[in-house]
Amino acid sequence: MDIKDILTHAVETQASDVILVPGLPVSYKISGGMKRNEEERLSTEDTLAIVKDMYAHAANRSMDRMLEDGDDDFSFSLPGLARFRVNVFKQRSSLASVVRIVSFALPDKDALMIPDNVLMFAGYTRGLVLVTGPAGSGKSTTLACVIDAINTARNVHIITIEDPIEYLHHHKKGAVTQREIETDTRSYTSALRSALRQAPDVILLGEMRDYEAIKAAVTAAETGHLVISTLHTTGAVNTVDRIIDSFPPEQQQQIRIQLSMVLQGIVSQQLVPAVDGNEVPAFEVVVCNNAIRNMIRESNIHQMESTIYSSASEGMITMDTSLLNLVKENRITPEAAVHAAMNKEQMQKRLGTNIQL
Repeated sequence: MDIKDILTHAVETQASDVILVPGLPVSYKISGGMKRNEEERLSTEDTLAIVKDMYAHAANRSMDRMLEDGDDDFSFSLPGLARFRVNVFKQRSSLASVVRIVSFALPDKDALMIPDNVLMFAGYTRGLVLVTGPAGSGKSTTLACVIDAINTARNVHIITIEDPIEYLHHHKKGAVTQREIETDTRSYTSALRSALRQAPDVILLGEMRDYEAIKAAVTAAETGHLVISTLHTTGAVNTVDRIIDSFPPEQQQQIRIQLSMVLQGIVSQQLVPAVDGNEVPAFEVVVCNNAIRNMIRESNIHQMESTIYSSASEGMITMDTSLLNLVKENRITPEAAVHAAMNKEQMQKRLGTNIQL
């Protein structure tokens, strides 16, 4: 079974991912649903051969990390087709893999319905901007659009640190340096510390995975750079809680103060099933005004939602209001809105319906 044929079919069918697991046929994730090829099931030997082929395409990358740690992330390109982000992992004493398809072309913000109040963060010159959401919610795509907007409009040095690199940025008005974990640098934390000596204006940190990375990102933002990163959280309140809770109790008041000074905004997103069978993004956007900063500093972030509701003129919107707007635009059903809502009971009241959860 040839990996090129598998990936060509994925691109032609506009699949977002390919799932390769022994015991199943090659499977594709299309519009949020799983579709299997009508072929024979993959054997352990089939999957191993496909995995080895992908490692060969990734400049003959060593399989040592995967064999030692049980999983590995890397990326590779097939000329004229697309770029692919690969996760290989052990399961039930065999190998499996999920491959994300990434177009060579940068994403189109309009086609992906990324609103202006998200892209406005490209105009910021310092501080910390976070794009959050569950895995597969489109965070990397939003980040790519924000970085491209900066690269197009401003004469700045942009450093991206990713694991692995997803979208390739060409030098436009700005200069873009892209580093990949393992290939170009040891870790997010070490790369971020090095970036501060590389004359950056903007730093994209693919993910704040742990306490050390969060601490380094906040420090970089304090030094006058624009730092853009992600967390696997949903909603601004959960995001702030996650950051503060990652620190030891005796340091939490200090990080509240630091975060209240450097945090510029939080974009939280999720993909929701649309009425046309595809998926549509919903966004919560928080801009850190004085009221939000005081709430973070004084540990009153539970009051944040009411401030977001009353600050629409500043570009803010709650996740549930975003979902409600998608219902009004007939892009998603009321049922989809309720299931995706942060406050399901309140969403039912706003929709005037009683949907069984």
